This record gives sequence, C-alpha cells and structure tokens, in this order.
Amino acid sequence: MARVTPDLSFLVDKASESLAARMTTALADLGLTARQYCVLDKASAGDRTQGRIAEDALLDKTTMVTTLDGLERAGLARRVPSPTDRRARIVETTAEGEALVGRAATVIQGLYDEVLGVLGPDRAAVVDGLTRLVEGPLRGDTHETRPRRSSRERNSRP
Repeated sequence: MARVTPDLSFLVDKASESLAARMTTALADLGLTARQYCVLDKASAGDRTQGRIAEDALLDKTTMVTTLDGLERAGLARRVPSPTDRRARIVETTAEGEALVGRAATVIQGLYDEVLGVLGPDRAAVVDGLTRLVEGPLRGDTHETRPRRSSRERNSRP
C-alpha cells in the first residue's frame, strides 16, 4: 500500500498541539489560558464583535460565551452593545485586561522566538510558507456550516 509523505496533517496537528501546550504552560504564571489570551488579544484590536472574535479565534459560540463570562468576572473584558447592530455585542478589554494582554504578548513572543529559533535562517521562509498556506489553499470558507471545535486550548493562536 502506498503511503502519503510527508504526513502534512500530522505535522501541522502535532506542531499546533505542542505549541498550545507550551503556551498554556508559559501563560500559567499570568493566570491566563491560551484561549483567554487569544480572545483578549483579538478584543484589544478594538471594535470587534463577540461573533467576529469567535470566528477569528476559531471558537464555537458556546466556548466563546464561556470564555467571555470568565474574562468579565475577572475584570479583564466587558461586552457592550454595538452602536450599529442591536443584536451584537462589542468586546472591550478593560485597563487591567490591556495590561495583562501586554505582559502575555511578551511571554508569547519569547516562546515563538524560542520555537522558531531552531529554524535559523529558514525562519522567515517557513513563516511565509505557512502564511501562504493558510491564506491560500488551506484558508477554508469563512461561512462554513460545520461547528467550530471547542478545544481551543489545543489550537489557540493569537
């Protein structure tokens, strides 16, 4: 039987799973999960609805609501009515949330630098290649009907 090589699916999944585990460990001292960081990071860009952040973070609606509930209880984010759509909520980070996402970004950047550092001079080419894949043939339909995976801890990407 012919085998497919390289096993691109395994390589991408394994890299994502391992990176998410490293992110979880790195963010633990700040009291954040990778999912919480991802949501705060996307919200800190400003003027984003809860639905848009969920889509950008690859979160299903239930997971997004649960994550935001926790961030609100912790005083890191708040949901406010959208001025243009009465059904939508804009997610805002609080001053405390902004400060925390800034500290977390420094931690995550250090982790990324460490992980990508093993690539040496190939680093830029690998990142460019992955970017072209996810913006091209692996982009997927943003309006797809299958539910998003809720295991964002495993696949968090800021």
